[in-house]
Amino acid sequence: MSENYIVSARKYRPASFGTVVGQQALTHTLKTAIVNNKLAHAYLFCGPRGVGKTTCARIFAKAINCEHLTAAGEPCNTCESCKAFNEQRSYNIVELDAASNNSVDDIRTIVEQVRIPPQVGRYRVFIIDEVHMLTTSAFNAFLKTLEEPPEYAIFILATTEKQKIIPTILSRCQIYDFARIRVPDIVEQLKYISADRGVKADVAALNVIAQKADGAMRDALSIFDQVSASCEGNITYEGTIENLNVLDHDYYFRLDEAFLKSDIPSALLIYKEIRERGFDSQFFINGLAQHFRDLMVASNEQTVVLLEMNDEVAQRFVAQSRKFAPSYFYRVMDLCNYCDLNYREASNKQFLVELTLIKICQLLTGPMPPAGGGQPPVKKMQAPAASAPQGSGSASAAPQASAPQPVQAAAPQASAPQAVQAPAPPAKGAPASNVPRILIHKHQPAPQPSTAPAPKAQELEVGGNSPITDANFRQAWTTYHEKHTKSIIVANAMKRQLPEKVGEAHYKMLTFNKGETDFVKSEMPSIIQFLKRELHHSAIVIDVETDTTKTAPTILTDHEVVQSLLEHRPEFKQFMQDFQLSIL
Repeated sequence: MSENYIVSARKYRPASFGTVVGQQALTHTLKTAIVNNKLAHAYLFCGPRGVGKTTCARIFAKAINCEHLTAAGEPCNTCESCKAFNEQRSYNIVELDAASNNSVDDIRTIVEQVRIPPQVGRYRVFIIDEVHMLTTSAFNAFLKTLEEPPEYAIFILATTEKQKIIPTILSRCQIYDFARIRVPDIVEQLKYISADRGVKADVAALNVIAQKADGAMRDALSIFDQVSASCEGNITYEGTIENLNVLDHDYYFRLDEAFLKSDIPSALLIYKEIRERGFDSQFFINGLAQHFRDLMVASNEQTVVLLEMNDEVAQRFVAQSRKFAPSYFYRVMDLCNYCDLNYREASNKQFLVELTLIKICQLLTGPMPPAGGGQPPVKKMQAPAASAPQGSGSASAAPQASAPQPVQAAAPQASAPQAVQAPAPPAKGAPASNVPRILIHKHQPAPQPSTAPAPKAQELEVGGNSPITDANFRQAWTTYHEKHTKSIIVANAMKRQLPEKVGEAHYKMLTFNKGETDFVKSEMPSIIQFLKRELHHSAIVIDVETDTTKTAPTILTDHEVVQSLLEHRPEFKQFMQDFQLSIL
């Protein structure tokens, strides 16, 4: 009968500092402290899951009690203390899982055990895993013991969330931050394990497993066992990506070729193939963003080291990155980021992704499409035809008669706002009030099939005096003070009073005091300009005056408020007498 199978995460758990993967600097510091006998009474090991925090705590606990410690600070594994630890019968090491034992009573049990000195060895080590799960009361019950333990007691706290530990605990510990394990380090360890288990594995497949593990060695070993069982001892790249449901790099490289040729149909068909394989569209768009991020760092000799993949795949990225300009990577990543941010809110998610692919295809052949479709179009203002002013001479009347009409596009497009031309200036000597003018911003229209050059963005003067009703004036007034003003004083003044109409486009506004008057007057040009645009009337005038008939309210103290209440409400005075109340 074959021996019982042990999962790789347990079978290959490090038993010495030298076998810990990816934490060389930290393990060197711990070994140096042990050799020089400079041990602290409390340690905090923090970092992501599966990077060796609890493992290093156990090795540290075994090493400090080893009777024949090596010169390098490693336990000998032959003395009685090491054998007791390896056989899990050592009384010098006490472990507590704070995730399920996080109450005050659990901590008091630990505190009671601290009083018992070690029977064999020099130290008793208390390892508290997931220490951030302790309640606040448990932390407080633990403080005194953690600060002044017996000289034979050492505490090692392990956590994945250091920010949840109270500062009084942090200040009593030496803190060691464990790093995510690099992909090359995980791959090397997986090579050793696959050889030891007699499993044939492609390096590309091991690289996929390492990337899937996201820096956690324990996760990598679990995934390795899963893929190994599925592939029946022969781990191939194709079998690995199929088993783990990983989107192959080849799909993204095929998309690169479609983007280079601006081949929209091919890009959409590749996306269809990906969806039919069961991949989520948001997962795909994030993978596309990561792909172009990798191409971007591969395009520069200084940043190519940021690629966490094997040399063969990295060289493929380097070769592919030479086909694009650096600005192309930034633009594609921006489009993918916009798609990802709006994915959850999109009613048609497939269309959003397809639109993103279409925009990427157009980057090399057309104008750079904006990620969000550009800014919303500016509201147009069409000026009504103005009658020609009366002039004294034929020279002054001619320009007005030949005033240009609004330009009509031969084939207007939905994305380009209609061009609006300004009426000609008034005849010389005509009153300025006869031709009112409003300044609005004109966007550059889309190119049309015309021999005339396209006009550039500019400020136009447009005349217009549409009738002003009380309803539309109130609406425009409310819109301004609710959405446009940044002054609370001006907003309150506008909300409190609507200006009184004293003429066709002449209004008068009364303010509460001189200070309020100054604030409103300073913003009145902006208010009038807004009203002119909204109401299509250029002759609006608003006078601001201080209302001298009203006085500012008196600010009373609490005592004066109560006294005033007693004077005007006798029943309140009777209430105070009945209940024997007094005013302090």
